[in-house]
Amino acid sequence: MAEQKNVTTNETGVQGQYKTWFLDYASYVILERAVPAVEDGLKPVQRRILHAMKEMDDGRFNKVANIIGQSMQYHPHGDASIGDALVNMGQKELLIETQGNWGDVRTGDDAAAPRYIEARLSKFALEVAFNAKTTEWQLSYDGRKQEPVTLPMKFPLLLAQGAEGIAVGLSTKILPHNFIEICESSIKYLRGKKFELLPDFQTGGMMDASNYNEGKRGGKIRVRAAIEERDKKTLIIKSIPYGITTSTLMDSIVKANDHGKIKIKKVTDATAKHVEILVELASGISPDITIDALYAFTDCEISISPNACVIVDKKPRFVSVHDLLKISVDKTKDLLKRELEIKLGELEDKWHYTSLEKIFFEEKIYKELEKKHETWDKVIAAIDKAFDPFKKKLKRAVTKEDILKLTEKPVRRIYRLDIDELNEQIKGIEADIKQVKHDLDNLIDFAVAYFENLLKKYGKGRERKTEIKPFDTIQAKQVAIANTKLYINREEGFIGTGLKKPARSDQSGGDEFLCDCSEFDDIIAFTKRGIMKVIKVADKSFIGKDILHAAVFLKNDDRTTYNMIYTDGKTGTSYAKRFNVTAVTRDKEYDLTKGSDKSKVQYLSVNPNGEAEVVKITLSPNCSARNKEFDFYFETLDIKGRGSMGNQVTKYPVRTVKFKEKGTATLAGRKLWFDNVYGRLNGDEKGVLLGSFEAEDKILVLYKDGSYELTDLELTQRFDADKIAWIEKFEPEKIITAVYADLDKKQYFVKRFKIETSTLHNKFFFIKEDKHVELETVTTTDDPVLYFEKGRGAQTQKIKYKIGKNIEVTGWKAVGTRFEDYSKSVKMHWVEPADGANAQQSLFE
Repeated sequence: MAEQKNVTTNETGVQGQYKTWFLDYASYVILERAVPAVEDGLKPVQRRILHAMKEMDDGRFNKVANIIGQSMQYHPHGDASIGDALVNMGQKELLIETQGNWGDVRTGDDAAAPRYIEARLSKFALEVAFNAKTTEWQLSYDGRKQEPVTLPMKFPLLLAQGAEGIAVGLSTKILPHNFIEICESSIKYLRGKKFELLPDFQTGGMMDASNYNEGKRGGKIRVRAAIEERDKKTLIIKSIPYGITTSTLMDSIVKANDHGKIKIKKVTDATAKHVEILVELASGISPDITIDALYAFTDCEISISPNACVIVDKKPRFVSVHDLLKISVDKTKDLLKRELEIKLGELEDKWHYTSLEKIFFEEKIYKELEKKHETWDKVIAAIDKAFDPFKKKLKRAVTKEDILKLTEKPVRRIYRLDIDELNEQIKGIEADIKQVKHDLDNLIDFAVAYFENLLKKYGKGRERKTEIKPFDTIQAKQVAIANTKLYINREEGFIGTGLKKPARSDQSGGDEFLCDCSEFDDIIAFTKRGIMKVIKVADKSFIGKDILHAAVFLKNDDRTTYNMIYTDGKTGTSYAKRFNVTAVTRDKEYDLTKGSDKSKVQYLSVNPNGEAEVVKITLSPNCSARNKEFDFYFETLDIKGRGSMGNQVTKYPVRTVKFKEKGTATLAGRKLWFDNVYGRLNGDEKGVLLGSFEAEDKILVLYKDGSYELTDLELTQRFDADKIAWIEKFEPEKIITAVYADLDKKQYFVKRFKIETSTLHNKFFFIKEDKHVELETVTTTDDPVLYFEKGRGAQTQKIKYKIGKNIEVTGWKAVGTRFEDYSKSVKMHWVEPADGANAQQSLFE
C-alpha cells in the first residue's frame, strides 16, 4: 500500500510540474529571446552586446571575438547566438561601425570569422543609447555584474532596424523604416500633426504598401525587384526584394525556367557594388511578358505580412507602427526630461558650491583655518557660523560635506584665486540653469530640436532606397509561357496534353496536334451536336464526339464572334446565329441549339473582329424548295447571346453549307486607354483614352529623354509612366513639336518633324542623346502655341509663341531652331486650342 501511495504522489507531482514548466518556458522564450521590448526596441541579446561594447569602448575597433567574449558575461546562450546577433546589427549600419568582411545581405554571403572582423559603437549609438544616470540596472544571470534592464534609447530604434522572431505560439515581424522619415514623423507627432510611416529596405526594390495597415496584423505589402530592359534579348535586375538574396532569386528563376513558366538562355550574377543580375532571353521571347512572368513565377515579387508584436509591461502586445513611434517618442521625451532634471540638479549643486567658494575667499572665511581652535570639529563649526550672514543668498543649506570640501583646498592656491573668475563662473552657471529651466518649460520644442539635430548629424546618406508605387496584379494565366502541347481526337471527342496517338494511314481519326498552351489556360470546344464546353487544360478530357472547333479560351473576350448555322432535330428547320462567349462555368455543357438530341451544326466559323462572311447553302435535291442553292449573308444578323435561337434560314433539309466569300469586320474599332498609374494599355476605361484602334493601327510614345517609339496594341506591354512625355494613337501625317534645352550652349531650341520610321518597339532619339540636352515639352497639336514666362518680379516677361506658323517642319534628326536663352527660372506650357481639338494626352506636366 505504501509503494502504491508513492507512485500516485510522483505522478501527481510530474503532472503539476509539466503544467508550470511549459508556461515558464513559453514566457521565457517570448520575453528573453524572440520579442523586443518597446522601451528600447532591443531583444536581450542585442541589449547585452551593446552594453558589453560600451564597457569596452575606447574609440578604437575591437575584434568581434573579444566582443563576443565580453557579452558572454551577460548572455547565457553561447558564442554562436551572440555572434549571429552582432553580425545582424552590424549589417544594418546604424548602431555599430564595422571593419572587415561582414558579409552581404544582398548576396547572402556570410561574414568572416569573428577573429578577423572588428567593430565599435557608432557615434549615433553613443548619443542615443547610453546614459548611466537614466539607466535601470539589474544583476546579470550569474549575479556578478550589473546589466541594464533596458537601455535609455532616445530614438525609435525598433522602427529603424526592424525585428523578427518566433516564440512559442507567437511571432513578431516589424519591418525596417527609413531613418529620415522616422525623424520627420517624430517631429510631426510632437507638433500634433499627422504622419505616415512606410517600410524602407537596404536592398532597395519597389514596394506597393497600399495594404500595409500601419504594420498591424492582417496587413500586407508587395515588394518587387527593379527589372530593366537592356535590349530585346537581355533583362537586368538592379535590386532585390527584402529578405531575398541574389542566390535565392537566381535559383527561383532557374526553377521557373525548368518548369516551363519562363524561357531564358541563362542567368548571371554580376553583383559588385550594386546588384546586377543579367537574364538572357530565349529567341523570340517578349521582354515585357518575361518581366511580368518573373514577377508572377519567381522571387522577383514577394508578399510580406507584418506583425508588430512587442513587449509592453512584460507582456506581448500587438500594436501598429504608428503606436510604436508614439510610444518611442514619448519615451524619448521623458528621457530628455530626466536628463534635463539631472543636469539642473548638477548645475544647482555646482552653483551652490561655487557660491560658497566665492564667499569663502571673498569674505576671508578661510582664515578660520589659521586660528588655533581646540578641535577640528570646532574649526568646522566656526566656518559654518561665519557663513550665517550669507546663507539666505544660497539655494540650499550648507552641509558639513560642503565645508570639508572647501577646507581641502591647498593654501597656496587660496592666495592666487581670482574672485572675478569665480563671479564669471557663477554667471555662466546661472545662464546654463536658465537655459535648462527654459528647456524643461518648453519640452516639446526641446525634443523637436533634438530630433532635428539627429537628422542633421546622421541623416546624410540615409535617403529612401525602396521606391513606393502601386503594382498592377499580374494574372499568371496571361503571362505563362505556352510550354505544353495540346492534342485533340475529334471523332472520339477527347482533348488533352496526353493524347499523342497518331492516326493510321489507312483511316481518318487519331490524335492531332491542336496548339501550344500553358497549364493555366482554359480550352473552349464545340461539337457537331451543338454542345459548347470550357475545360481546364488536363491530361485527357472528354468533350463530346465529333468536335468541330477547339481553341484557348479568352475570358471576357467580347470581340471574337462565332457564326453558326444549325438544324433543329425536331422540326428540321435550320437557323443562323452570331454570338460571343465572354464568361461561362467551367466543365458545364451549353446547348447552342433548340435542345433536341438530333440537332446538328451545319456550319461554324470563328471571327476575331466580328467578321461576317457569305456562305453558300445547298438544299437536299429531294426537297420541294424552288431554289435549292442560295447565298446567306451573316452580316444581316445581329450579334446576340449564345442562348438565342437564331434567325430562320430555311425550313427545308440542308445538304451542305460552304464558305463562299470573306466578310468585313462588323465591330467598331477597339477602344484603348492608357493607365498612367500602372503604365498599361487596357480596354477597361482606366486612365487616358487613346482612341479607337483597328488591328493594323499603332501607338506613338514620346519619352522625356527625347526619344520616341512606335508600339503595337498588345496589352501585355509594360511602360514606365514616369518616363513618358506623351502617348497617343499614331497618325503618320501628324506633326510633332518639341522644345528642348542645350545646357552647354545655354539655348532653347524648337523643332517640328514627322515620324519617318516604321520599326516597332525600337527607340529613336529626336534630340541629341546627351546629359546636357534636356527635353522641356512636346505636343502633337496641329497649330501649337507656346506660353513662355521668364524673369522675376517686375522684370517678368510673358510671351506667346505661335510655333506652328513660324517654325518649319524638318526631318526628325534635325537640330531645330534656337529661339530663347536658357534660364532655370523659365516656365513654359502649351496653350490648348479654344475648341478643345487635339486635346493633349501628356503625362509630362
